[in-house]
Amino acid sequence: MDSPPENAAKGLKPTISVYTDYLSNRISSYFPAASYSNFLSRISNFYRGSSGTSKRRRRKTSLPLPFPSSAESSTAVCEASRTVGVLEDIMECIFLNMHYIQKNLEYWQSKAQGSNAKRAYFMICERGPYAFFNGTTQLLSDCVGEGSGMQHTYCLASSYISERINFLSSLRYHLATFLAQIYMKVDKVGEELVKDSEKSLSSLLVDMNDLFLKLEASIGHFHAVRQQSSSVDESYSFPLIFEKLPEVNQEGSQWTDCETRDAINLIYQNVDRLNTYLAAIVTIHRKPRRVTRYWIPYTCGIVGISICSLWLLRHSSLVGSSDIDNWIREAKESTVSFWNDHVEQPLISIRDDLFYTFRKRQKGAMEPEEVQLTADSLHRMLQAFTEQTKGEKAPPNATDQEMLEIVMMRYEKELMHPIQNLFSGELSRALLIQVQKLKLDIEEAMLELDQILRANEINFAILAALPAFFLSLIVIMLVRAWFKQDKKAEGRGRVARIQRRLLIVEVERKIMQLESCKEQGQEKDVQCMLGLALYYLDRLYCAVEGHARATGEWISLRQDIIDLAKPDLQTAHKLRITSRMERVYDCLLPLPKTQ
Repeated sequence: MDSPPENAAKGLKPTISVYTDYLSNRISSYFPAASYSNFLSRISNFYRGSSGTSKRRRRKTSLPLPFPSSAESSTAVCEASRTVGVLEDIMECIFLNMHYIQKNLEYWQSKAQGSNAKRAYFMICERGPYAFFNGTTQLLSDCVGEGSGMQHTYCLASSYISERINFLSSLRYHLATFLAQIYMKVDKVGEELVKDSEKSLSSLLVDMNDLFLKLEASIGHFHAVRQQSSSVDESYSFPLIFEKLPEVNQEGSQWTDCETRDAINLIYQNVDRLNTYLAAIVTIHRKPRRVTRYWIPYTCGIVGISICSLWLLRHSSLVGSSDIDNWIREAKESTVSFWNDHVEQPLISIRDDLFYTFRKRQKGAMEPEEVQLTADSLHRMLQAFTEQTKGEKAPPNATDQEMLEIVMMRYEKELMHPIQNLFSGELSRALLIQVQKLKLDIEEAMLELDQILRANEINFAILAALPAFFLSLIVIMLVRAWFKQDKKAEGRGRVARIQRRLLIVEVERKIMQLESCKEQGQEKDVQCMLGLALYYLDRLYCAVEGHARATGEWISLRQDIIDLAKPDLQTAHKLRITSRMERVYDCLLPLPKTQ
């Protein structure tokens, strides 16, 4: 190749990432095409010029290339690290773009599975204000004119959704085929690349260039495919055209170092063009943005906030009103009162009870010694009354209840002549004994009540702190849910485990479909199914790495995933591996159901 050394050196610089290309296409919709293209090219040149010899930024983890396991760290692979880096960048590009396509495809497939009413609602209410007014106007005119407005809307929705499903499915098909061809090529020449790196590098780069040209023939015409009845509101501004290796290099048996750098530079240019092209065409067929889908609730929220703002303005000090200041002061006082009554004082009470309850256990409104004194006094009074009434000494083992029966019998007899016996009999003495018995009963009841209250002091304090406890629990749950974000397969909850197990299901399904295509002799479909299986294996690889490393299962699980990616491994063996993965590895086991 005759390119100057400066251009060759630039070829070694890292390229802009996939998401940067996607973002650039998003920004380009707000600027004129010509001015934005110049602006972006300046940024790209600055990026590559200032990168020096830094490596291309890659994802944190991804499915490894199928090099021989015994040579992963050998010097031969290190010598071919430039080509390995190119291959990893190509696979990363395909994985990221396939993931973006898959997310949009799943969205449109979920819409296609909905009812006609839901699809019509999407066509009218979830595509923005412009589509809302146009759809409403068209619906009303059809209802007034032909009387079949809803049926026409149903047909439009079905056509709109199916067109995007067909386009994204076709694009995913070709990218999966391209991914499988690269993976199979690397798997085939892996041994040769280790044994004779210089000779294998040139042939591998030529093969990569041929695969890019095949991909161009497959999807390069998508910019021109535009049916007259298409519901796509935008057109593709550029075709997909890859750079080609010069014929002189393709025929050479051994390349110079400069020619190798130029070929790598050309591959990186093709990767950049593929990223830019895919970002542009997928953006046109992607799902609507969240702000577009929920523009009606957002609009209602903005209107509500505006009304609330005007209402607050009327009560603010800006218009001479002190209502807001009063409300703030009342809210502050209520908060301080709530804190004191339900947080501070209960906690202080619990602390005091825990540290001082046992020390103060014998200090209450009624002590056991006082009750015992009253009981002893009553016993002596009963004993003296019994001895005086019977004229003999009371038995030493007589109980208070027996002596009290004697008092009550004497009391009943004295009541026959109450006035006489009140002054000269035993009536007054019997009354005083009953008063002493009543005093003893009251003191015993007070002692039991005091003990009950002491035993429940901590319970009352905890009960007073319950409102603050539940409020804190709700706040903690909300904060935990916010930080955890347990919706993706990388999470730690039940939903994340379900997502990881579903990835294994998808891998099994693609393996079985691949075997079915082999039996039917459908070579292109075989490559597509292999590419889709590699895509789901890459997602599974990224999702389980952190969990498997934490449990010490990563070495074994990683090898199982690599074995599943091998093109030549028998289907029965692959299915046994997936079955073992679902049963053995902790990060893939289902959580036990809560009773």
